[in-house]
Amino acid sequence: MALRLLQHRSAAGARSVIAADESGAWIVKGAGSVYDLATRAVAAGHGLAAEVAACERGDAVDLAAELAAGRLLSPVDHADPAHLIMTGTGLTHLGSAEGRDKMHKAAAEAQTDSMRMFLEGVEGGKPAMGETGQQPEWFYKGDGSGLVGPGEALTMPHFAQDGGEEPELAGVYLIGPDGTPHRLGLTLANEFSDHVTERHNYLWLAHSKLRQAALGPELLVGTPPEHVEGMSRIVRNGAAIWEKPFLSGEANMSHSLANLEAHHFKYDLFRRPGDIHVHFFGTATLSFADEVRTQVGDVFEIGAAPFTLPLRNPLARAASAPVVVKVL
Repeated sequence: MALRLLQHRSAAGARSVIAADESGAWIVKGAGSVYDLATRAVAAGHGLAAEVAACERGDAVDLAAELAAGRLLSPVDHADPAHLIMTGTGLTHLGSAEGRDKMHKAAAEAQTDSMRMFLEGVEGGKPAMGETGQQPEWFYKGDGSGLVGPGEALTMPHFAQDGGEEPELAGVYLIGPDGTPHRLGLTLANEFSDHVTERHNYLWLAHSKLRQAALGPELLVGTPPEHVEGMSRIVRNGAAIWEKPFLSGEANMSHSLANLEAHHFKYDLFRRPGDIHVHFFGTATLSFADEVRTQVGDVFEIGAAPFTLPLRNPLARAASAPVVVKVL
């Protein structure tokens, strides 16, 4: 099993990094965050696994017990949330256009922009090494203030028309001192969105994506798996009201990770040294496409191997907070 990294906060508030592999899980001595560990790895010119191997092993950890106790954090964060940037790409998975096309179809005989973009990705989303492939759909999601950890509530704004799950993988990146993006690993993610707002008008997609997002506890380090198969479910009052398998990994995508990364990091403003990027790679599975309407108190649950822990988040709604713009 590949190396996985987790962030932990003790009952006393002390932070630490946990490493886990087939041999078990242990505290990584001398590392207070994955950001610190990754910064050291970049400076040393080697990978995260090598940096972990260079650190002394601390106490063994029961991951399931720590998750149940609420002591596992998001697997990455930044001391200044404004320097953690959340973005994503859609229509990247085989089958992902079907649900989107249903939402956006203006006429039964017309091919929507969504379907055209998807088919262009199928044709040119996996270019040969060194070549530039088809540009994907892209969206901005927010900064680190909207990042939610395992077990924490995904809170939709008071004005939201919907709060719906999007089970997928997210890539985590650190921008090095010279502006080079370094992929730290992949994590399970719930790219939480407002599908009712999006369905009303495709030009409101940008509004529908300005929401919180949740990351699973584990950062999977190393070569990403070609095939990831998991389960997404919604639990209401202790019982699953909807569940469906989802697929990810390049074998199930119309774009390669390298192509998605190239089109994101081609912009200079996304190569600012010291920044963290969390980039959501998209999904083809939505409860909304099956006419499910979520309610406050529902629990989203996403799990998939090779991750060993699930991502669970209850749905909440923020109280109304009127904003007054003052003229100076």
